[in-house]
Amino acid sequence: MTDTPADEDGVPEDADTTTGTDAPSPADEEARDSQHGATPEDSKGDDVPADVRKYDRFKKIDGSTYERANDFLRDRTYITAREWAIARLCADFRTETGVEMTKIGENLPELVPFMTDTYSPQAVNQARASFEEKVRKAGATFLYGAMCDFFTAEELDDVMYEATEVAKFLLEVEGVDLAVEDELEAEDRISSVMRDVREQSAALRHDEVTCPECGHEFEVGE
Repeated sequence: MTDTPADEDGVPEDADTTTGTDAPSPADEEARDSQHGATPEDSKGDDVPADVRKYDRFKKIDGSTYERANDFLRDRTYITAREWAIARLCADFRTETGVEMTKIGENLPELVPFMTDTYSPQAVNQARASFEEKVRKAGATFLYGAMCDFFTAEELDDVMYEATEVAKFLLEVEGVDLAVEDELEAEDRISSVMRDVREQSAALRHDEVTCPECGHEFEVGE
């Protein structure tokens, strides 16, 4: 089975990601999230690749805490635990020619303790594409909120602090060891960037506007 190249994030509209003939509905996605996977298979034992056996992320979460992890993510982000785990795996199992979708799907229970069943390569690709789409939409929503002058500088700092804390927690659960100095440096850089965003957006709101679709420039009063 051929793996999907790294730059092919989309899934054909008629692609089957599980065992049927239609793409899953939102209700199907919810059900699959709660079941932790797709079609179960027997353990592959000695057939498990060496890099899969050595993979040591997500060891702080097991199957019994999957729902807690999923609830945490749903309360604070747009992504599910399934999308979070698979997006991380797609980043870690990326090669020069693409993402190893087949390896990820076949060894999902070995790679992530709270995922109990295997996935098809198409299902892995769909979860990755869903993650990317949500990140892009969340990024656009946040940036608009920062640029539209809805938040004061102090309120925007609070939003960034909360977002940073959630992101750091997820990284720590994945197994990333964050030094205090690195955390403070990252927070300072983020704060500096957001101050620049506020300054530039203020200038933009009082100048001519460019359409993001066609590039047409027009005055705010048009």
